[in-house]
Amino acid sequence: MAELDKPRPKSFGDKLLDLGDSQNKLEMPCSLDTESNSFIGGKYYVLRVDDTWQPAEVLQTRANDSGEQEFYVHYEGLDRRLDEWVSAERVDFESKAPAVHRKDSISTYNDIIDKTDRKITRNQKRKHDEINHIQKAYADMDPTTAELEKEHEAITKVKYIDRIQIGKYEIDTWYFSPYPEEYGKVPKLWICEYCLKYMQLEKTFRYHQGHCEHRQPLGNEIYRYGSISVYEVESSEHKLYCQNLCLLAKLFLDHKTLYFDVEPFLFYVLTEVDRHGAHIVGYFSKEKESPEGNNLACIMILPPYQRKGYGRFLIAFSYELSKFEGVLGSPEKPLSDLGKLSYRSYWSYVLLNILRETRGSLSIKEMTQRTSITHNDVVTTLQSLNMVKYWKGQHVVCVTSKAIEDLMKDGLFKDPVLSVDPEYLRWTPKRKALVSSKK
Repeated sequence: MAELDKPRPKSFGDKLLDLGDSQNKLEMPCSLDTESNSFIGGKYYVLRVDDTWQPAEVLQTRANDSGEQEFYVHYEGLDRRLDEWVSAERVDFESKAPAVHRKDSISTYNDIIDKTDRKITRNQKRKHDEINHIQKAYADMDPTTAELEKEHEAITKVKYIDRIQIGKYEIDTWYFSPYPEEYGKVPKLWICEYCLKYMQLEKTFRYHQGHCEHRQPLGNEIYRYGSISVYEVESSEHKLYCQNLCLLAKLFLDHKTLYFDVEPFLFYVLTEVDRHGAHIVGYFSKEKESPEGNNLACIMILPPYQRKGYGRFLIAFSYELSKFEGVLGSPEKPLSDLGKLSYRSYWSYVLLNILRETRGSLSIKEMTQRTSITHNDVVTTLQSLNMVKYWKGQHVVCVTSKAIEDLMKDGLFKDPVLSVDPEYLRWTPKRKALVSSKK
């Protein structure tokens, strides 16, 4: 690995300078594009923004607005959200980097833990992987999932939109999103935070700001408490808005596949309200009619609002809607690792609170009816807490008050930052209640 204090390696830009010094530039045997394209697929050390050199693969090249060549790189062993366009000066083209498997990053972390003589829990491991964006190796997936993952990465491997301007925030994007080509290959996209119209140029964006008639999401406000507001958007009435919302979400969700076929879904847009309007924070979608009983299909919180309790708020909100409908609900499967962690935390907190507040015995059926959490989700959550046993053909809750209190003291089950107050929910279900005993 290159050291930080060593002289900067000769970069691609230096090669061009040497070439220009040695011969007439009009007689260069190859163009900049031809030269740079020869690096695609190569693995080199790249200087990251944290001043560390990381092995990376060059996936694509382009010329920026100044005519300088840039290289789109994927850092070996790290999540694709960290892929980025870098200048030639940040790439060490003289030193070929060895291939680094995704498992190596995990092994390095385990080595560190071993040296500290400290045991690491599975939850701490999941948190580390989330923070450092560690991906599973293909070998750790079943063959079908691995094949689908490879196909997905091939289609979406290059992210052309580096950042977006939405409202007062300029946000670095994480993933590829299939905006129309004339918009999808610009470094920066300008998006109206109210109607979600996207634009290539700042002057167009400023003009639109002065003429846009909207100061809130399209749709009906169904919840308002303090500065938090939620709007329900009917996709058949506001199809373009919902499509734009999905395109925006794809910039921050790796495996989102819904972009244009939005009509089977309802969208619930979470906003922060001030004197200027209702500013989009995030959203979740759900099917209008779900045979599987799913109460949430997709969820996204914009990066400036993450880690503030909004994701947990939307999960809780989806269950409040299920309670109003008189149905049991569960998120669409399969869940990502982070999704599993988020939902297991929510389910555990809700069920522990019910058990703590209830005097006497409480059946699993009663838990599902009071929470709208499905039977299977209740059972698997209680099993993870070691609170349920299978006895005489049925699941039985076995727990003491002390065990509940000990778990509630755990930082994982602390009170949410934001809570949903059902008294402020003004909503009428759009579908008939399904059989509430559905599992």
